[in-house]
Amino acid sequence: MNFTIQKALIAVADRYITTDVQVINGKIAAISPNLDVIGMVVDGQNKLLLPGFVNAHTHSSEMWQRGIMSMLPLELWLAELYDFAPLDTEKVYLSALGTAVETLLSGGTSVVDHLVLIPGQELETIATAVRAYREVGIRAFIAPLIQDQSLTAGIPSGESKINHEPYFRSTLQTLEIIEAAVQEFHRPEEGVNILVAPTGIQLCSDALFTGCIELSDRYHLCRHSHLLETKAQKKLAQEKYGCTAVEHLHRLGYLSHLTSLAHCVWLTDADIAILAETQSTVVHNPLSNLRLGSGIAPILKYRQAGVNVSFGCDGASSNDSQDLLEAIKIGSILHNITDTDYQHWITPQESVIMASLGGAKGLNIGDQLGSLTMGKQADLVLYDLNNLSLLPRTDPIGLLVLGRPSNVVDSAWVNGKQVIANGNFTTINLDQLRQELFDRSEWETSRKSPTVAQIESSYRTVMGL
Repeated sequence: MNFTIQKALIAVADRYITTDVQVINGKIAAISPNLDVIGMVVDGQNKLLLPGFVNAHTHSSEMWQRGIMSMLPLELWLAELYDFAPLDTEKVYLSALGTAVETLLSGGTSVVDHLVLIPGQELETIATAVRAYREVGIRAFIAPLIQDQSLTAGIPSGESKINHEPYFRSTLQTLEIIEAAVQEFHRPEEGVNILVAPTGIQLCSDALFTGCIELSDRYHLCRHSHLLETKAQKKLAQEKYGCTAVEHLHRLGYLSHLTSLAHCVWLTDADIAILAETQSTVVHNPLSNLRLGSGIAPILKYRQAGVNVSFGCDGASSNDSQDLLEAIKIGSILHNITDTDYQHWITPQESVIMASLGGAKGLNIGDQLGSLTMGKQADLVLYDLNNLSLLPRTDPIGLLVLGRPSNVVDSAWVNGKQVIANGNFTTINLDQLRQELFDRSEWETSRKSPTVAQIESSYRTVMGL
């Protein structure tokens, strides 16, 4: 589809200009005032045009437990999550739709879904998420969440030796599922990508990581993982490897310009240097890190060391939202208390670049997406600057990032296809989605997790609580 956006406000260096933007065959063809109209005319007057953001780490199916999860640290929180997470493919479908919709309505045109797989229905789970993301029209990076060790293996053992239940699926079987998914669903030119995505060092063997490296190399896939989200994981890495998790992954060869790593809260300065050297990307998930008491990631240190940083919402039951603008705001101003030198603080303009170009670089497509540049794919979002939450008029990006914008996305395009027009979706029936989410759920107040009851005592002991 070809179209011309007229008289939109765009950011250029340290100022704004009013200009036209022409899109031909899904790519930005021209940026200049008073362009000849090609295709459909889009009124950009009193609207801010930005490249689409990347929701660079989430777990779509967690949507079914948002608002109900107990106030627990990650290791115990996961136990509760799994106790109450009986999923079927219809729930996977609806929550993927919901994740895509909320991401788009907060400026995101791409989503990295660290997708929880239904045991025994792994390929069906992936197919269901692919179907949902295609229907909405968001650019999807599906990272099937895999592990080959049981949940208790993720908790440091301290002095005691614990025998863990073997995982129900072998490492080889898991890798075969991922390879089958790549062959069936990996279609970057159609906006659907498969990533290799071991959940993290806490629940994955070296064999799983090296198998993922081999698949990544063979099929040119990006790599994704959680990394050192909690203090417990830092202790666990020392127990397992006798060195830091970053040093170990570096030795395995998992870290590269293809690799994005969620959280990265508990890293040493030497670890940070390794991430910079390997050109790995850190995905900052500030809200879940606060919700689970995981800590504050040293994002300013990463930026000063030259590490690429992007933003993620994380799953909707460790954040309870998929509002990307909220994650960007908190993920920026949170660090005003971690470094007293205000010259290091993240400006709204820098935040927008991290969320767009930083997200694209983390997926190895910074040359194709992430900025208003001629020749790049048209993943674009137009914000309504007449919206009450963006008034009175000052700095448009400052209002968007530092304010509490609501219902501000006027239009959005992915690969040149319009998915939101005048604030409404062109691709799916949002009222029907709302009704289905309502009908397939019920009000809850409290519940007890049997697995938390079993492991809480040993967790508190080993963590010195």
